[in-house]
Amino acid sequence: MRRISIAVAALLTVSAAGFMLGKFQAASPLVTSDEINTVEVTNKNLKALVRVIARIPKSQLQPGDLPEEVGSGFFYKSNRIITNYHVVQYAESIQVELADGRIVNAKLDGIDPGIDIAILAVSGVQAPATVRFGSSNNLIIGQKLILFGSPFGVRRFVSTGELAAVERTAAPADDIGQEIPQMLMTTAFLQRGNSGGPILNSRGVVVGVADAMMASNTFAADGSIGLGIPIDVVKESIQDLEQIGISQRGSLGITMSNLGDLEPIIRKQAGITTTDGAVVEEVPAGSLGQRAGLRGAIRDNNRALVALGDVIVAVDNQRVKDQYDVVRLVAAKRPGQKLTIKVWRNKKEVNLTATVVKRQR
Repeated sequence: MRRISIAVAALLTVSAAGFMLGKFQAASPLVTSDEINTVEVTNKNLKALVRVIARIPKSQLQPGDLPEEVGSGFFYKSNRIITNYHVVQYAESIQVELADGRIVNAKLDGIDPGIDIAILAVSGVQAPATVRFGSSNNLIIGQKLILFGSPFGVRRFVSTGELAAVERTAAPADDIGQEIPQMLMTTAFLQRGNSGGPILNSRGVVVGVADAMMASNTFAADGSIGLGIPIDVVKESIQDLEQIGISQRGSLGITMSNLGDLEPIIRKQAGITTTDGAVVEEVPAGSLGQRAGLRGAIRDNNRALVALGDVIVAVDNQRVKDQYDVVRLVAAKRPGQKLTIKVWRNKKEVNLTATVVKRQR
């Protein structure tokens, strides 16, 4: 489970005894239309859920780590499964547990660390069920979301909550998921083991993929927030992975640091009065950043700063706070689209342009 911060929660259980799809037994415990809807969506889609078991090599384990990373996933095709990249990132072998309890081998068929998505392939078995994709563009704050997963090793766990917000989040603690433009924030139960599970709406279509959690207190479940990847971003990634083998989102291909991390005296010498912006550090030859005309910092052999590089202050006329903003805004572009970058250089603003090109494997 990727975390903004960790939260630990007590397990809840849901009972749907007496339910039959499309009609109800006389003694059905279901009372409200919302209950009926939740059970119908669950009954139709839950068999598509899998528990992902990634065996981690000893070389990647830290003291106290378990030898397995356990997450969730779901069939979107008869032999293809979506999960989170961080679940299988270090795996030397992968297995998935199907709805009927069978455990089968799986292999990586595609990865997209930029949005924390991986595709798994299985052979010799057929999906007990597959999900349908919806859209995340027309979601409404407050609408119900239904989350499937395997938190704390519990198989086929179902929870409901609301779409609480659709927002940018703080920069990830690692390099995974930096290109997700916005996250779905939900009150549905999302804890360790849920990563990669589907988030569905009341129509029973997938609108997001469970990814991480955040909480104001490391040890408090109260107030924990689940974060999901919007399905429209995932669908675009899947198409790229299946057709080209690599995501085609825009990337400057440069290294950056946050302007706010510089010593105030350096910012003052550069004529900068804000901490918002991203400092260009290195601009590799052939990168989109080089084609745009970006200039990197100059450092001596001890990595001490000799000359400040360009400071990116806006992308496509949107002001940026840090390097994470730059990455996300550039990633919104596709090959062939124009990109404008405003930088602070020699105590004045300079506008640069470039055309996004295809990423290569």
